[in-house]
Amino acid sequence: MAACTCALVHMSGSSHRTPFVDNFKVSLSTSFTPLLTTLQQNLSRLRINSPYKSIREASVRMLDAFVDLMFEFVDDPRQPSQSNFAPVEETGEPVEVIAVEGEIPADFTEGVYIRNGANPVHGGLKSAVSIFGKTSCVWIEGEGMLHAVYFKREASGNWTITYNNRYVETETYLLEKEKNRPYILPAIEGNPSAVLMSFLLNSLRIGTPNKLYSNTSIIEHAGAFYSVAENHCPQKIDIRTLETLGNWSIGGAWTRPFTSHPKKAPGSGELVIIGTDAKKPYIEVGVVSADGTKLVHKVDLKFERSIVSHEIGVTQRYNVILNFPIILDVNRVLKGGSLIKYEEGKYSSIGVMPRYGNSDSVLWFPVETGCVYHLINCYENGDDEVVVMGCKARESFIPGPDFGLDKFEWFSRGLKHVDECGENMDQDGKLFSRAYEWRLNMKTGEVKEGYLTGTEFAVDFPLINPKFTGIENKYAYTQVVDSTASAAAGIVKYSGLAKLFLHERHVELSRAKVEYHMFPANTYCSGAAFVSKSGATEEDDGWIIAFVHDEDTDNSQVYIVDAKNISGELVAKIGLQSRVPYGFHGIFSSFG
Repeated sequence: MAACTCALVHMSGSSHRTPFVDNFKVSLSTSFTPLLTTLQQNLSRLRINSPYKSIREASVRMLDAFVDLMFEFVDDPRQPSQSNFAPVEETGEPVEVIAVEGEIPADFTEGVYIRNGANPVHGGLKSAVSIFGKTSCVWIEGEGMLHAVYFKREASGNWTITYNNRYVETETYLLEKEKNRPYILPAIEGNPSAVLMSFLLNSLRIGTPNKLYSNTSIIEHAGAFYSVAENHCPQKIDIRTLETLGNWSIGGAWTRPFTSHPKKAPGSGELVIIGTDAKKPYIEVGVVSADGTKLVHKVDLKFERSIVSHEIGVTQRYNVILNFPIILDVNRVLKGGSLIKYEEGKYSSIGVMPRYGNSDSVLWFPVETGCVYHLINCYENGDDEVVVMGCKARESFIPGPDFGLDKFEWFSRGLKHVDECGENMDQDGKLFSRAYEWRLNMKTGEVKEGYLTGTEFAVDFPLINPKFTGIENKYAYTQVVDSTASAAAGIVKYSGLAKLFLHERHVELSRAKVEYHMFPANTYCSGAAFVSKSGATEEDDGWIIAFVHDEDTDNSQVYIVDAKNISGELVAKIGLQSRVPYGFHGIFSSFG
């Protein structure tokens, strides 16, 4: 450890930087992984044995001095049309909301609408520049911030509505808050030598190669709430104060992140989870007891590649595994490529496994390649068929283009409406997402697949009435992509909501009837969720609720739309005093 630290300090004084960097890249490419493992093991021993605490602290201070000398943090550029992706400050305490247009329905459910999203500290995303090159954040990075709106009905029948926001306080968030400056080097995207050096320095200084973000979704299980993302274990949240209560590892039985979209199994109420890692075992599936106290099943699926697995599906008897080629590969970085890459030529498949099955019990169905992050629902159609519905595009948003390419141009071209691509169809419109269906025959292995929606709009971020998770549903809802605004901004914007009438089809694989609720011009949403009506008797008895932002006035609101009559007038518009940046996934939960 001491020798390594001295070597790093010596490097900063070298006057022959170009040969050194070239030699460093070759050396690090052949020895990075075992070196990093050894160093991390040594640091772990230093943390455990208190007599060595001062030695470790001195070593970290020397490494910090090296980073301060050799690395410069610079702001990542943001286009004017991306203004509502900029971070906001914490409100500090709940704020009562009094600006309501329309009326909160009398049979609306008391509870909380809460959404997660990336909210970078220190004013925005940062790049780090050094003699090793440049590393940058990708657009989904940024510390998690929860935005919550609380609905409480008074004895008088009037509604009290309050708003609050708060950072999810992961270990790295607290560290940078204490430092009060950019401290952790971006390590996902950049020049290969710079990425490797950032991985190494972060691991030595903080014990992890990158920041621990918890910014993607919020889930409820057994009455407890958790902030979830794919790069860190879930954090338990006090739903009333938004305070972070600590990491959730299910009593130490789960040692990796969850997917951002675990599912409650119909009937049992167990939570089905999936987690990935950059090293073997690449993919594990787990089942958490209905009361959330123990991990009742865990299995290695014996994958031969590490994939980004954003969602898992469930039916009454099965777990549904998405295996699309969004591949995480450390060896690719060592060879000069990116850590995460959508590999278009690689295979895609969907796996169906019994709830408590193992790798040998999974039935794998080869499917047409593409990119699928989000599932609509899965269910069993009789004894022989499993139906899987999701949103599919031809290319992956994450992480974006290879380093060195123009990000803005790449996203702008990818987000174009497919009908406007003309002769550039191979390059443009790759991120145009549509609802899609796979019908998997468990006896014959046959796959029937096709689009559920046409090309009028791109759609994504699907949701359903959560009571129908894992069983056949008649309706689904999505956010509607504004292709023109998204292409102009170089980042996706959602300008409306769609309702899919899945049962109104003449034959299998035909297109579903779709109705829309489009927002006023330059108004976009995020984090839409379904709110079930108290005493609901039908699947679509309820409302869709979403955070929206009017870019002309720079004001944020909450919209409530009738799920039964989605194309009708707004039920209510709730004006917020604070701006709510565009974010990711939300839920509505009653307090019970």
